[in-house]
Amino acid sequence: MIIGFGSDPNACELRATLMAHAATLGHTAVDYGSDDPIYAHTAINVARAVVGKEVDRGVLLCGTGIGVSIAANKVPGAYCALVSDVYQARRAQLSNSANLIAMGAQVTGAEVAKCLLEEYLGQTFDPRSRSAEKVAAIVEFEHGETA
Repeated sequence: MIIGFGSDPNACELRATLMAHAATLGHTAVDYGSDDPIYAHTAINVARAVVGKEVDRGVLLCGTGIGVSIAANKVPGAYCALVSDVYQARRAQLSNSANLIAMGAQVTGAEVAKCLLEEYLGQTFDPRSRSAEKVAAIVEFEHGETA
């Protein structure tokens, strides 16, 4: 898989660590930075790359992960899940078909973040799963259909 990575300046070290870890797992890491203190710019750029199929999935980092997840989710077609434990990382893909995840560099240690990344990248959403109808309802609402 090709994975886009972006962060604010506070999370540069964790971004580099996760990009290297993704490579050891056989994935291609694409670096979207950022030196930009406005994390929304980077989050939106990565989300657009995911939605535009330039990359397969995205990983976003800021201090808490909250800001980048909110920003990414403003891009139509971007579904970013904030993850802080392995179960959330697994279910982000299995239950929610999240095409991006976010983590907080100030609240998640590097070794835990590597586990979260590995779990997330190891999952594939099954469109026939019991969650498919729930995901479809989110997509329908996004496209202006009533839920």
